[in-house]
Amino acid sequence: MKRILTLGLALLMLLTGCSTEVDDYRQQQPSLDIFRYFAGKTEAWGMVQDRSGKQLRRFHVEIDGNAVGETLTLNERFVYDDGEKQQRVWHIRRTADGRYEGTASDIDGIATGKAAGNAFHWRYSMNVKANGSTWLLHFDDWMYLQDGTHLFNKTRMKKFGITVATVTLFFTRQAQ
Repeated sequence: MKRILTLGLALLMLLTGCSTEVDDYRQQQPSLDIFRYFAGKTEAWGMVQDRSGKQLRRFHVEIDGNAVGETLTLNERFVYDDGEKQQRVWHIRRTADGRYEGTASDIDGIATGKAAGNAFHWRYSMNVKANGSTWLLHFDDWMYLQDGTHLFNKTRMKKFGITVATVTLFFTRQAQ
């Protein structure tokens, strides 16, 4: 019994010790203001990988962003390597203390996020169609501003707490 408790405690410490908070990046520069970064035109290229790392899909995204007051609207147009097209319109509201809330038609509930330094951490649940079914997946989304033009994005898609896929994106902000 003592051995099981010790093993359980070690596992718990390992899991909680690896947790990263967005505030860990508060000193990193350049500072990411998603309203400023996504205002105007942005392009992104990305891929979806399964949990073993196998690439499943590639895609290109064109984004038109418009910030009015405390609301950022992002019109995203996706084109996948198999020709499928998707569109998503985000409405993201700045709340307080670097925090954000957002909605889109395929998002279940309200997305929540926080920015600090060069990082933005965004969490939401989305209805995703795959293999003729629709799955509610939980997204754990991290964005990192490299410079004034380039932004990296890594997202873990989870079901029942288990990562089932990863999305990697590279954004380029178009000259205004």
